Amino acid sequence: MTSRAVLLANLGSPDQPDVPSVRRYLNQFLMDPYVIQLPWLLRRLIVSLFVLPARPKRSAHAYQSIWTAQGSPLVALSMQLLEKIRKQTATPVAMAMRYGSPSIESELLKLAALPGITEIMLLPLYPHYAESTVLTSVKEAERVIAEHKLNVKLIIPKPFYDNHDYIRNLVTSAEPWLKQDFDHVLFSYHGLPELHITKADPSGQHCLKTANCCQTPSPAHATCYRHQVLRTTELFVTAAGLNEAQYSISFQSRLGRAKWLDPSTETVIQQLAARGVKKLLVLCPAFVTDCLETLEEIEIQGAAHFKQAGGDSLILVPCLNAHPDWVHTLSQWITPVTITDSGVN
Repeated sequence: MTSRAVLLANLGSPDQPDVPSVRRYLNQFLMDPYVIQLPWLLRRLIVSLFVLPARPKRSAHAYQSIWTAQGSPLVALSMQLLEKIRKQTATPVAMAMRYGSPSIESELLKLAALPGITEIMLLPLYPHYAESTVLTSVKEAERVIAEHKLNVKLIIPKPFYDNHDYIRNLVTSAEPWLKQDFDHVLFSYHGLPELHITKADPSGQHCLKTANCCQTPSPAHATCYRHQVLRTTELFVTAAGLNEAQYSISFQSRLGRAKWLDPSTETVIQQLAARGVKKLLVLCPAFVTDCLETLEEIEIQGAAHFKQAGGDSLILVPCLNAHPDWVHTLSQWITPVTITDSGVN
């Protein structure tokens, strides 16, 4: 007989919206070898010489523009989600951040110390697989278990990008905005360097080799971020009844000079405005929780770019956050008899 606990994991946030806190956060984040996939010395030089001298000040200003009385929106909304889930399940559940606090290490140790716990399910709150989100969270959990010699089995569910309940929750949560007048819907996903896509391809012969690789069935799709975001979009637009002329897909949050997935969100926003789109809805399904990338990059910066290019209003559709349907779905997923387990290594 096994007894399971659950650890939900999100990306994380600086403790405060000031330069020292942001510098510590960025250093931890960017020195992760799954984020900047370069040898340690080269990664250290890039982060220390080209990122940390100036970027913390700019990022601190961005965080200040969205900071709330409860602190970081990402952390505060994640904790609201946790609180509501705990009211709907008897399974012990905690929330951790891959970077910053509360850490995966601290929360794993607390769960493992509970009487009778033999399994811990780690559920990264990322619908789509990427080494820089899902895999790094798994590897950190594995490190903690090995380092502290925890006598627990780690269970990792599959990415939920095409899960029926997740798609239904996305559509339901967006319905109030979709029922209003709008000219176009933009699905803006977090970007990735193309190298991350090809590196995750187990065959080395499929991803980004042809224009329609994401539509051609392949085992590579199990770890292909691009395929998975396109599939999420396809399922959403079908469920919501959108036609091809009503939506576009783009990728945001680029960093560095490497070639990233195209098209960029900033470019698409400007093109849509130039094309005559006046009222633009933006959804960010790569995130289940509103954060810097949605609240500042899209709702503030994106809206400014849209208006400068001739648009009238850019409206950010909130992430799932602590939507009642999402709370119910997660509560059902973490019940041992309903979750489908699979290793992600």
